[in-house]
Amino acid sequence: MHITKTKQGTIVELDIHGMYAEDAKRRIERYLSAADPKVKEVIVIHGYHQGRVLQHMVRTQLKHRRIASKVISLNEGQTRLILKTEI
Repeated sequence: MHITKTKQGTIVELDIHGMYAEDAKRRIERYLSAADPKVKEVIVIHGYHQGRVLQHMVRTQLKHRRIASKVISLNEGQTRLILKTEI
């Protein structure tokens, strides 16, 4: 499995449906480390109908120096990561 990435200006969507939590966490961290400094927000689409393991990982376990804050969306299947402009 791999992350599906969609970019719209300074916002990137990462779809991690169907991945194991540890693999998804590692890949998101790797993406954040290499992300263009112009990227201001990453929307992680994790879903929630097939279980909440990925949702829980993104919201509670995912840590990275680029993450300024996490915003829980009205859509339970996604979490917004607001990125720091300076690291």
